[in-house]
Amino acid sequence: MATSNPNRPKVMGAGRIAIWSLFAVAMIVAPLIFRSSLALTILSQIGYLIIICLSYNMIFGQGGMLSFGHAVYTGMGAFIAIHAMNLAAEGSFKVPLVLIPLVGGLGGMFFAILFGFVTTKKAGTTFAMITLGIGELVASMALMFPGFFGGEGGVTSNRTYGTFMGANFGPQLQVYYLIAVYCFICTALMFAFTGTPLGRILNAVRDNPERVEFIGYNTQRVRYFAFIIAGFFAGIGGGLAAINFEIVNASDSLSGLRSGGYLLFTFLGGATFFFGPIIGAVLLVLASVLLSELTKAWLLYLGLVFLLMVMFAPGGVASLIMMNLRVAKFGRFKPFWSLYAGLIVTGGLLVVGAAALVEMVYHIQLNAALGPEVRFAGLTLDTSSMGSWLGAAAVALVGLALMEIVRRKFARAWGAAQEYIEAEIKRMEAA
Repeated sequence: MATSNPNRPKVMGAGRIAIWSLFAVAMIVAPLIFRSSLALTILSQIGYLIIICLSYNMIFGQGGMLSFGHAVYTGMGAFIAIHAMNLAAEGSFKVPLVLIPLVGGLGGMFFAILFGFVTTKKAGTTFAMITLGIGELVASMALMFPGFFGGEGGVTSNRTYGTFMGANFGPQLQVYYLIAVYCFICTALMFAFTGTPLGRILNAVRDNPERVEFIGYNTQRVRYFAFIIAGFFAGIGGGLAAINFEIVNASDSLSGLRSGGYLLFTFLGGATFFFGPIIGAVLLVLASVLLSELTKAWLLYLGLVFLLMVMFAPGGVASLIMMNLRVAKFGRFKPFWSLYAGLIVTGGLLVVGAAALVEMVYHIQLNAALGPEVRFAGLTLDTSSMGSWLGAAAVALVGLALMEIVRRKFARAWGAAQEYIEAEIKRMEAA
């Protein structure tokens, strides 16, 4: 008698319907709450970056393929989309703006078919190095073909060349809702992919490729098909970015730095969970748009966060959420409210003190001509005064000492909770 696979996602349950409904409602309501032009820009970027990060996680988290060249498929999709927009504006390519992202998706898929056949022949470190080489190759070709890539200035377009159901997509709000629709549909399709036979065997290729070969599957072909699908969704994200900005520049869209950003924030969000890249996309926009405007040392802070996550939470933010939900499910979360509050307060002291030191160092190195004073967190710090340096150092050290005390209490409580949970699980299995 056939048995069902317990690891296979269920088609639809009440909880899953509720989650998807909340996701849709959040995207609909968000611009009604955050109405400023900056907020709309941030929400639009989050929308298409969710698609891109999820497409990257399709090969990285689900397939175990570490790629350093994913920007090739988003960037090429964006370039093809913006050229399609220009042709449509001239009247030589009859396609409405709402279908331009699909044109970008087909462009990304074409180059995934072209390059993926080579890259997926190998796995592991070799695959990563090949993707890095192809990424640099395509980025360097941008200067060789200025007719297509637009040279250093890039390619510009006008998204208001036609109307669709009364919308000309001039206002940012209309563009946001176009991105939101694509984001929801693409997210749903990529989630559905995880439950398909190809998606399940892709997980098996990631975990044990030798065993997959033994049962008769061609692992290279599995990786290749997944790579093509990921390229398609990456191209859709690139097409939406082209519509959003109305300009595509090779130095930004195809750079290794862009590919590294997709990798970094997909990892920070949590590559082992489907919703992890969604968190990563939000963090990517907040870091690149907001944090970069607040401080010149934002890359230093980002690097430190990444280092801490690798050391203490390699599963990303999503894993932290799931671990705490597990504790709450067994009714052991109550003591952690005060402990988390303590960690936030003491950690905040540590961050404020350390950040003050960093900002003063950066001010001396980059803005010394503007004088010794630097504004930080509503305060004026004098880099020429020893008191500012000692005060910042004292705040950081006090925060570190207090945080260590709270951390030890947290570790004991966490260990006790995990022991209780494991004992409950064994008891329920025995029953």
